[in-house]
Amino acid sequence: MNAPTELPFRVEPREVPAAMIDGLKARFGERCSTALAVREQHGRDESPFDVRPPDAVVFCESTEEVAAVVALADRHAVPIIPFGVGSSLEGHLLAVQGGISIDLSRMNRVLRVNPEDLTATVEPGVTREQLNREIRDTGLFFPIDPGANASLGGMAATRASGTNAVRYGTMRENVLGLTVVTASGEVIRTGTRAKKSSAGYDLTRLMVGSEGTLGVMTEITLKLYPIPEAISAAVVVFDRIESAVNTTIQMIQLGLPIARCELLDVNAVRAVNRHDKLSLREGPMLLMEFHGSEAGVKEQAEMAQQIAREHGGEDFQWATTPEERTRLWTARHRAYFAGLQMKPGCRTVTTDTCVPISRLTECISQAVADAEAEGLQYYIVGHVGDGNFHIAYLIDPAKPQERETAERLNEQLVHRALAMEGTCTGEHGIGLHKQGFLIDEAGAGSVELMRTLKRALDPKNILNPGKIFSL
Repeated sequence: MNAPTELPFRVEPREVPAAMIDGLKARFGERCSTALAVREQHGRDESPFDVRPPDAVVFCESTEEVAAVVALADRHAVPIIPFGVGSSLEGHLLAVQGGISIDLSRMNRVLRVNPEDLTATVEPGVTREQLNREIRDTGLFFPIDPGANASLGGMAATRASGTNAVRYGTMRENVLGLTVVTASGEVIRTGTRAKKSSAGYDLTRLMVGSEGTLGVMTEITLKLYPIPEAISAAVVVFDRIESAVNTTIQMIQLGLPIARCELLDVNAVRAVNRHDKLSLREGPMLLMEFHGSEAGVKEQAEMAQQIAREHGGEDFQWATTPEERTRLWTARHRAYFAGLQMKPGCRTVTTDTCVPISRLTECISQAVADAEAEGLQYYIVGHVGDGNFHIAYLIDPAKPQERETAERLNEQLVHRALAMEGTCTGEHGIGLHKQGFLIDEAGAGSVELMRTLKRALDPKNILNPGKIFSL
């Protein structure tokens, strides 16, 4: 967990009546826990906040059980916080006002797979890796890959994306329908398995990205895709980070149908080499992947190689076997934890800006210059194919001035991204950490409209209160 920092608003904990705890224990038995160790496990994530744990944790196993917990919470006006695997970076699952954590990890069944329609319906505790294992024999896969083996419920709640977003989109484009428990404990369904609909308000898109503040998702219908006939991955190293980013920009602007395009700066490559015992050349690096037919992948790869060479790219390494590709992408996915080992005992302040692709080089270059000027240790990884990158500032939790410097650099970066018509968060969500930035980005009027929706759908403010904005 990251080093603690102050919450962006004053917290007023709400009392959980003994009658409610008694009711939960009567209904769920040992699956309702008030043990401190269990509560603490559900009261922390990878965010920089340190708050009190929830008052109790309930392990639900069905939509009906979730509805029962929410209905009881509605009766007593007690907060409820959905919990998946705890990999949030923005404090989404923290019980800032106390209340009940609803652990959805046991709701981990793939309910239906319809290969002919390229869809699957899953419970929220199913992880992306689990889903792909279970559907492998159908010749299909689910492409959204945020790095961590996150739960699909959490991914939908935060509108996650990741390494494949440049080709396959984000969770917003890949969720067709939902089963949702509302603030009163009512079960509703949104969307269908059809690829499109113009029937009424788009409640599915309203719920996707709502961070558990408008309802608890208990079933999710997803788009699937055929496993490509051919897949090829490549690594190319540059002398300057600007050259790597400019290569990406040119590939996107030329319409090259790249499936993945990830940036690692020299610090990230160095960390990955040490952590995974690799021997990658230590310089700014692009990891690319191409999907399609044998001929199509070959043509895409040759064009990418030509563009990279024009920008000084060297040491092309191709990985065509599944084992070679897995090794490369596993190293990329572990970059966060590899980076932490660069400064023993450190914690991170991680940014999540996304800008129009034409402004990406400028945005990254200025961010690097700012960090170098401050002498703060950092590394960069990014889904640069869609303009999204992360700087992880490494800070000593015993030195408050380092956190202050990191937060100031983060603020400068966000304001620069907004000035470029970008966003403060490309995929991590608002949670607790970015609430001030949301007002800067969307405007006070838009945020007040969000509050109006929240009050209408959750009048007692029991659904994950304190996230996205304060009421």
